[in-house]
Amino acid sequence: MNLPVVSGREAARAFEKDGWVVARQRGSHIVMTKDGSAANLSIPDHKELDRGLLRSLIRRAGLEVEEFIKLLGK
Repeated sequence: MNLPVVSGREAARAFEKDGWVVARQRGSHIVMTKDGSAANLSIPDHKELDRGLLRSLIRRAGLEVEEFIKLLGK
C-alpha cells in the first residue's frame, strides 16, 4: 500500500492516537515514547517526511501501514 505524504507533526499526531507520547522536542526532532515499548520514535519536524523514513517509523512503532493510514484519518 502506498504511503501518503505527511509532515512530521501529522505523523506525531497519528502515533499519539496509538498511545505514543511526546517525551521531548529538541531542535527539529520530536522524540516519542510508549509504555511497554523499548523503542523510541525520533520524528523530524519537517513539512514532508521521506517515505522510507516514515515506513521505518511505522515498523518501529509495531504498526502496519494500513493501521497507520487509519490513524492519520486520510
